Amino acid sequence: MTGFFQIVIGGLLQGGVFAAVALGFSLVYRVTGVVNLSQGAFCVLGAMAMYYFQVAFGWPTPIAAAASVVSVVAFGLIVGATTFVPAVAKLPVSSTLVLTAGLLTFFEGVALIVWGNQPYALPPFSGEAPVSFGALRVPSQGLWLAGGIAAMILALWFLVYRTALGRALQACAENAMAARLMGIDTPRMMLLSFGLAAAIGASSGLLVAPITSLQFDSGGFFTTSGFIAVAIGGMGSFAGSIVGGLLLGVAEQLAAYYVSSLFANTLALLLLLAMLLWRPNGMFSSGPVRRVDVRSDAVVHRALIRLPDGRLVALGLGLLVVLGVLPVLPLPNGVLSSLTISMILFIAVLGLDVLMGWAGQVSLGQAGFMAIGGYTAAILATNYDWSPLAGVAAGMALSIACALALSLVTGQLRGHYLALATLTFGLLVDSLTVGLINVTGGPSGLVGIPSFSLGSFDFDTSARMYWLALGVAAVAVFILEGGMRSQFGRALQAVRTDQLAAAALGVNVGRVKLAALCISSALASLSGSLYAFNFHFLSPEMVATPRSFEMIAMLVLGGEGTLVGGLFGALVLTMLPTLVQGLALYKTAAEGALLVATFLYLPEGLFGRFAMLLSRVGRRAAPVKGAPAP
Repeated sequence: MTGFFQIVIGGLLQGGVFAAVALGFSLVYRVTGVVNLSQGAFCVLGAMAMYYFQVAFGWPTPIAAAASVVSVVAFGLIVGATTFVPAVAKLPVSSTLVLTAGLLTFFEGVALIVWGNQPYALPPFSGEAPVSFGALRVPSQGLWLAGGIAAMILALWFLVYRTALGRALQACAENAMAARLMGIDTPRMMLLSFGLAAAIGASSGLLVAPITSLQFDSGGFFTTSGFIAVAIGGMGSFAGSIVGGLLLGVAEQLAAYYVSSLFANTLALLLLLAMLLWRPNGMFSSGPVRRVDVRSDAVVHRALIRLPDGRLVALGLGLLVVLGVLPVLPLPNGVLSSLTISMILFIAVLGLDVLMGWAGQVSLGQAGFMAIGGYTAAILATNYDWSPLAGVAAGMALSIACALALSLVTGQLRGHYLALATLTFGLLVDSLTVGLINVTGGPSGLVGIPSFSLGSFDFDTSARMYWLALGVAAVAVFILEGGMRSQFGRALQAVRTDQLAAAALGVNVGRVKLAALCISSALASLSGSLYAFNFHFLSPEMVATPRSFEMIAMLVLGGEGTLVGGLFGALVLTMLPTLVQGLALYKTAAEGALLVATFLYLPEGLFGRFAMLLSRVGRRAAPVKGAPAP
């Protein structure tokens, strides 16, 4: 029994960190209506800033802690004022959600540039010796962690419920338009909530750093855990955030001890999916899932730019010819390989465009379908001597089956609930690819994957693999272009614009969304299979959740709802580090910054802007009436 209570104590300490991150989520959500996916990055920035002040400058712990929190808050306020607050004012909630994912990537890139990729750990505040309570032993830092989180909770409660500033925050949370009419500066309140969330995250990070090591990309872990905790407890509920975080921490520790540490996350994620099916609003919320993608000050969607058929065909053929002759040109070392990777990823981005660009459904788990397709095809071809083509087909079939299962959870969800469900799916696949060591090879990956082949013809050179990926992508674009001009394409656009209105017009919204998800999953699976056959190796990190964020950046940069726009985004984000080797260190930060800047200043994307300019040269391109903005 003592061992059980010892595990529970460890889970409560871990859950306390999750609860603190969830508090930051709830605070920002209450004021802005947006889930801030960059929240977990503040934990890492706070811990690493603390390490820098303590080790590099030799400052005492209290001064270093205060300086780290102030530094992170100042940095967060600058970023929030220039990106987050303007985005809340001008973008739909779904776009702002993805923008905060770009901020997470940007923050991780900044941490990589400043501190490198090595893990960091802080010394405990009061020594290594644990504190004993009878037979139970608690790390001394655990007491600091519990006390610090309790102090943050009390301070936040006092601010929100006992001060005039807190009443202004509550007014913005209840009705932003009414708050503005009352003279409350709502943008300032939004920025204040963002800054307070940064303070909570930074404080949590420096408290937990002596217990566990952190590195530049640990922010994704804290974001995911906090997101799950606040979803279990109830979005916008402070009490729910605390309870959800503690429950998640205890559940993971018990699962790790009694089942397996490899599947602790898997069980927690399955618990979350069950919660989304049973009570999407969380335990401490009541009523139906609120409609989060329609504001009181409704966002006006611009028309989708479409080129005339003749001009589109000419442009497509010209682009295909240019791309087709690239392998015969004298290219620098590594360029052809990067072009092949770009083309393979574009196939998955193309599927994401159908789901996000045309159907308007936020997806943070596209890489999960890449993993399913890649591992299925690779395992069947490597271990069971299936032909690569049969393995690809099996992977696509399994991915579609998983998409159908996922639709049971996502069918009635929208906004951040839909994003959470797809993120959970991606993380669940990540966990399985790592945990099923005998099947996938675990963290070490699957080796010895053969080249793709059709009959006796092997695609065993870089040029052949490139032409294969280019051909598959061209066929997919051709088929989808026709589909988007059909009644199905118009139904997708209607669903994106307004699901209730689409249903009133006779569109079977559930069936259309399911079709978009299946198309997206099939293309991602195909991309994952080609990815495995191209590298002859596949590891979990190659198709992990960060790959989903990367593909979203490619899509937004190229242009949503354009089909071919994702190719431009894939080429830019894949080729730049190859062409300019010195940019490799800055790739993560640049990827996040490009995603944020594109949303704010180039919403139509690179290809969309090109199409707009091209339309001015000759006759204007005809917009699709009622089509939503990318």
